[in-house]
Amino acid sequence: MTSPVKNQVYTAEILGYSSEGLGIARIHGQVVFVHDAIRGEVCDILIMKVGKSAAFGKVVAWHTVSPHRREPDCPYYRRCGGCAYRHMDYAEELWAKGQRVQDALTRLGGSHVQVEEILGASQPLHYRNKSQYPVSPDGKVGFYRARTHCVTDLTACLIQKPQADAAAGALRTYLAEYRVPGYDEQTGTGLVRHLYVRTNASGQSLLCVVVNGEALPHEDALVSALRRAVPDAVGVVLGVNTRRDNVILGDRYRTLWGRDTLTDTLCGHTFRLSIPSFYQVNRDQAQVLYRRAVDYAGLTGTELVLDLYCGAGTITLTMADRAKKVIGAEIVPAAVENARENAAANGIENAEFFCGDAGDIASKLAAEKLHPDVICVDPPRKGLAPEVIDAMARMGPQRIVYVSCDPATLGRDVKLLAQKGYRLTRATAVDLFPGTAHVETVVLLSKGEVDSKKIRVEFSLEDMDMSEFQDGATYTQIKDYVLEHSGLKVSNLYISQIKRKCGIGVGKNYNLPKSEDSRQPQCPPEKEKAIREAFKYFGII
Repeated sequence: MTSPVKNQVYTAEILGYSSEGLGIARIHGQVVFVHDAIRGEVCDILIMKVGKSAAFGKVVAWHTVSPHRREPDCPYYRRCGGCAYRHMDYAEELWAKGQRVQDALTRLGGSHVQVEEILGASQPLHYRNKSQYPVSPDGKVGFYRARTHCVTDLTACLIQKPQADAAAGALRTYLAEYRVPGYDEQTGTGLVRHLYVRTNASGQSLLCVVVNGEALPHEDALVSALRRAVPDAVGVVLGVNTRRDNVILGDRYRTLWGRDTLTDTLCGHTFRLSIPSFYQVNRDQAQVLYRRAVDYAGLTGTELVLDLYCGAGTITLTMADRAKKVIGAEIVPAAVENARENAAANGIENAEFFCGDAGDIASKLAAEKLHPDVICVDPPRKGLAPEVIDAMARMGPQRIVYVSCDPATLGRDVKLLAQKGYRLTRATAVDLFPGTAHVETVVLLSKGEVDSKKIRVEFSLEDMDMSEFQDGATYTQIKDYVLEHSGLKVSNLYISQIKRKCGIGVGKNYNLPKSEDSRQPQCPPEKEKAIREAFKYFGII
């Protein structure tokens, strides 16, 4: 068997996608990663590079074109490394991401659990509430090309907020006008490293300029330029990072104007966020993700929950509503301070937060014989350290809810947790990053296995409303959604009435009474509208 030869053209079918969104073909038995290719297409592929285990190629002609192919809607698409799927429709992108999660859990995790249908975004454009623009030595402000640190200068991005692009434009002009050098990674010289922008749901922004030093020339001029470009900015912060590494943020900040925090709402709670605080970049989809995490946690109000890698307390406080007590742990001091402030601001008294490394805190709590009912983890891309897994197992929770931004490390950790007696039982992929190759996943791992031979449960189907399980969302989820998005409280009765209007079956308990003389309160029009919106959101109608 011979490998494909560089600069030769071969005809092959695209079989699937890599973790970076590249098409995958097999030529002479070797995997070939193909740029700009879609599953099912038959293409002429020019081999650009041949490695030991894989080759790389590009399409030079199509014999069969996928119906999912579309013209990229971004002029920077093939020059910027931010997006991977702008040459296909969103349905195919979701398939690729869902399959990636399934493959990771099966091949790396050794699990046979079927991943539930991926939850796509209703707004796949301009969704990022956090933007990080690298600055080149010659003053370009944009994003890196794929697999490089070469900055592509751009004026607008389809996934960033317009406020962020406007701030980037103002910084670009400032650099040119005052001849301020950008940072050179090779030499460690230059001054401006990154522009960092947070934007909340109401359009307010917090801006941070990260520098290789203690100050900037003409700081007042920069502040004025940024405020003109972003009228709804609440603050401008200078971040100091003099390290010779690729970490974006430093560990010191100085407020140049306004506030150094931004407030946003998520899952019915208000959160104050500092620059270094972790916060999901897609607020709307984060709410979908966290609702699923709470659902997996199976909280009844009696549980002790431990949330490792808690950031500003977003998941912690979301779970606090349904738990007896929640404990959060986070290594970033500013984020822990934010988490404590957020608990107080939301009137949550059953939450406690610790600052420190997740492994150290987990080991300490395990040594103190803490036995949480549920442990929730949302680690960085590298996943869980072995000492964290060991400590979690020693604490012996009944359930582990794992939120992951990398399917590969998730699969690895699922296998390691299985060795500790925790079996993967449920998994859902959630697309927080439309257009890009990234995908979020939440899984449930349960302690031990249920021996069905030892359990006997008797019930009547007539006593249950099975539509809760059939129609994509529980009554509680629908009520929570309506309350959060409209401020209205709705009853199970009202939800069942609107289900019947929509032709959706409901359980016996929620049907109209047999007596024609019986009278029930009817759902008001404004609540009916809100319930129908919830149905659309959960895909019920």
